[in-house]
Amino acid sequence: MKTYLLSEMADWIKTLHAGEEILLSGTVYTARDAAHKRLCALLDEHKPLPFPLAGSAIYYAGPTPAKNGLPIGSCGPTTSSRMDPYLPRLFDAGLRLTIGKGDRSPTVYEAIKRYGGAYLLALGGAGALVAQSVRTLDVIAFPELGCESVKRLVIEKLPLYVGIDATGASIFSKH
Repeated sequence: MKTYLLSEMADWIKTLHAGEEILLSGTVYTARDAAHKRLCALLDEHKPLPFPLAGSAIYYAGPTPAKNGLPIGSCGPTTSSRMDPYLPRLFDAGLRLTIGKGDRSPTVYEAIKRYGGAYLLALGGAGALVAQSVRTLDVIAFPELGCESVKRLVIEKLPLYVGIDATGASIFSKH
């Protein structure tokens, strides 16, 4: 299994293949429905975002509070299709990589193919396992959203599967 560094995403994202198991290291940002709505509103209002979309990855998760001196509690993925209405707008603005669980809509497949992005899958029901890969956590935007605030996570060797690759190939179905 190969380890990919998010800081080098431009070098490897188009080489991924649907079904491939990988390890991912670097900085990811958590965001769910409410945060996506706010990010798109900021884009529409031409206001700065709390993190750069280009070269970033968004993990669809709402981590639980930290316990026992760890940086994070459980950090399992949420259902990605809830973010599908926002994804084309975020890809238009530079995002190329998302992480979650479940299949995506045809508009998301099209955005991934158009921009050469990818969609990675974290294991649902294994939030404690995912948390073992998190080294640091910082709330960087919308703290009033609680567990759905935008957080910056530094991860090390997070185990993931390629759900949709840059060609639109998918482990879910033929699109």
